[in-house]
Amino acid sequence: MKRVKSIILAFAAMVAVTATAQDFSDPQYAKWGDTPEQRKENILASTFLKEELANRNYNSAAGYLQQLIERCPGASENIYANGIKLYKMKINRARSLAEKNSYVDSLLWLYDVRLKHYAAHPKRGAAYILERKAREHLTYRESDREGVRKDFEAAIASQIENNGTADPELVVIYFKNLCDDYTNDIVDAMTVVNAYDANSKFFEQLTAEQADLKNQFENCFGASGAANCDNIKKIFESRISAAPNDEALLAQAFSLLKKAGCDNDFYFTVGELYYGVSQKSEVAMLLAQAFQNKKEYAKANEYLRKALEKETDNAEREKLYVRIGILEMTTNNYAEAIGAFKEAGALNPENGYVPYFLAQCYVASSKDCSAGLVRDAVHWVAYDLMQQAIPALETTDADVAATAKNLATSYRAAFPTAEECFFAEMKEGSSYTLRCSLAKGVTTKVRYRAQ
Repeated sequence: MKRVKSIILAFAAMVAVTATAQDFSDPQYAKWGDTPEQRKENILASTFLKEELANRNYNSAAGYLQQLIERCPGASENIYANGIKLYKMKINRARSLAEKNSYVDSLLWLYDVRLKHYAAHPKRGAAYILERKAREHLTYRESDREGVRKDFEAAIASQIENNGTADPELVVIYFKNLCDDYTNDIVDAMTVVNAYDANSKFFEQLTAEQADLKNQFENCFGASGAANCDNIKKIFESRISAAPNDEALLAQAFSLLKKAGCDNDFYFTVGELYYGVSQKSEVAMLLAQAFQNKKEYAKANEYLRKALEKETDNAEREKLYVRIGILEMTTNNYAEAIGAFKEAGALNPENGYVPYFLAQCYVASSKDCSAGLVRDAVHWVAYDLMQQAIPALETTDADVAATAKNLATSYRAAFPTAEECFFAEMKEGSSYTLRCSLAKGVTTKVRYRAQ
């Protein structure tokens, strides 16, 4: 320890000798004080501040920092760089909450002093200083929600003034905290909505490395609860009216409306505009489901078929055909439903939903057949189809498989009677081609109703 102190004293003496040899009356030293003597003292204090900090003599370093702030606050950025290090060290070593809070006050105050003297610095001016202060405020005094919020807003405003834009990472940190404040009833919904509206433009043109920041920003808003349907409409209605073909804007609005579970007229307006410019099958499918939920089946069918036109993946096309078939069944368009189910079956013969729904379409279409064997015969085909569906559905959808078993039982109970078949000269097990319903032309086998 004595050796270390000797080295420090020797270094200090060397610095003092060097400083003595300098001519502090030179104008280049004017920022250090009014007289050569003051300048010399302050330059030495700056050197000693750095050395005492390096040697963890924090109380001594604090004395030198105070001297420099009082006498020559605009002399060097290093005063603040070292001062910030000093107070962070003291914060980490504080022995009580009161002591820690005092050092945090000093740290934030130091940024204010730096801002006063270095706001116009070409590289580390107001935008840089305010950003650093905001981050430090959040780190060391997160509970001061209003203070943190104001510091981030000041930093973002300064970046915009200086660069015409704001750092999206800084905006995400600010906005996440704002959404947390809303969740904790510190700010109201419109504060969040207005902040979203004001800052969303900073995420329009990001680098590949920044791409996730937009998702973070959008997710914060979507999860906050402030993004309700009315608020989203307030944000986007006028903007979309002014730019109805802006795909990025429409995508943003549609995504938020979808996350908020909106089913208002604005959702459909935005969705249809978005599909119009994007022609994306997934958008068409979302619109189809939304229209179907509103029981606007014609529009739902329209968008399912639009999705089908764009879809190239056979697995997705298969699902779309099934959805179209179900929708056509809902509106009693059984011929169109059968056509769709058969297309799905051609794409995947193992699809259990195809025979499950075909059977129901055939039975439903037989209501117009004349009563008796001609009509009841359709149940032979329906039963066979349901028996085909059951094993496939048992591996994919147990609930539907259970329903299929019940339907198969009901179809078997509706087979023509032995008496009906006898009078029609039809023996059990013989071939029979249906003459009525949408199953007309399908060949099956004669079976008697169980007595």
